Amino acid sequence: MGTDDEKPLLLLIGSSARCSREFILRAVSGRYALWLLQPAAVTWEEPYVVGGTQVDNTDPGLLVEAARQVAAEREVTGVFCYDEGLVTPAAHAARALGLPGNAPETVIACRDKHATRIALERASVAQPASIGVCSLDEAHEAARKLGFPVVLKPRGLAGGMGVCRVDGSEDVASAYLAASGASYPGVPVFEASVLVEEYVEGPEISVDAVFFEGEGTPLAVARKHLGLAPFFEETGHDVDAADPLLTDPGLLEALRASHAALGFHTGVSHTEFRLTANGPRLMEVNARLGGDMIPYLCELATGVDVALAAADVAAGRRPRTEQTRRRAASIVFLYPERDVEIETVAVHEHRFTPEIHSADAMAGPGAVLRLPPRGYISRYARVIALADTVEQARTALDRATYIVELTHRPAEEPAR
Repeated sequence: MGTDDEKPLLLLIGSSARCSREFILRAVSGRYALWLLQPAAVTWEEPYVVGGTQVDNTDPGLLVEAARQVAAEREVTGVFCYDEGLVTPAAHAARALGLPGNAPETVIACRDKHATRIALERASVAQPASIGVCSLDEAHEAARKLGFPVVLKPRGLAGGMGVCRVDGSEDVASAYLAASGASYPGVPVFEASVLVEEYVEGPEISVDAVFFEGEGTPLAVARKHLGLAPFFEETGHDVDAADPLLTDPGLLEALRASHAALGFHTGVSHTEFRLTANGPRLMEVNARLGGDMIPYLCELATGVDVALAAADVAAGRRPRTEQTRRRAASIVFLYPERDVEIETVAVHEHRFTPEIHSADAMAGPGAVLRLPPRGYISRYARVIALADTVEQARTALDRATYIVELTHRPAEEPAR
């Protein structure tokens, strides 16, 4: 692949959590030199980057200035970002340097679920009916107008945070409080901060697709496992190289039309659908790689490296999208049964079966995990299985709590 001095240089906007994102840097740094821009100094990222700039990367103006300083000293090929809270500043940096990428306005329209709904409605893309609300009274009115059950969700978040199904008027207040109170660093605050939406029946999937010169190619279909109802915590995903949805005409057309409506033409997107009796209904479009290790599952199952594809298009290169494997990869995330303070998380590798690929702790001693609505994505471990079929992989994951053992004490009540 050449030395770091010979590799094209990408500006890496944020690195996120090591346990869930190191695989991206490991893959991309083999082909590209990475210069990290984030508020903290380089730590775990050190083996994968050639340098770094400490800057508030949530501020587009400061990030553009820092990016220009790097570009004045080195030839920069592209801007690479996979963090939900940073994709908008990253788009500003790419535009300022004249590098490949989507316009900031496109990225903002993806991050703002209300703007997404408006754009998709104009393009006649099938989606749930949706009403933005500013208050609890407006939420009640919107729910009555749509008819129960409905879903309340934050307008600018992702990953199921603050999303709640409501079956009757008596639960609207608690769901509104959960949706309006959920937050994530770098997420904008809207006046109408909550969406009330029609509840759509059917399995939920996500599609990681790469777009190059306006042409989109689906790389991974992840079939979701949801839990902790009435919330929508993602407790697992299945990625199958032989999934028929990868070539489904209805799904491909929904991808094409939605991205064209939003102006998304360059990069990897993570789009979520519900599969209904009348075809796919689009839930949201995210201008980034999928989370929850989905790109890693795709590489295990298909041989297609989604992270590297995202880096390639950021550098103006056509990505490789052909499958070289035909397997199935599944992941399960382990949650406590109640709010806990962790004492130990023990991974027993001697308990692995041949299908178990890996198991990792995601929280350590002293960590407090709270379930929705007091906390979200409160996982203590993950286990990945790789097999010839999804059924074999999921069967192997039935032993996940035997492979990873949790000891804990009850969590103290949070201060009010």
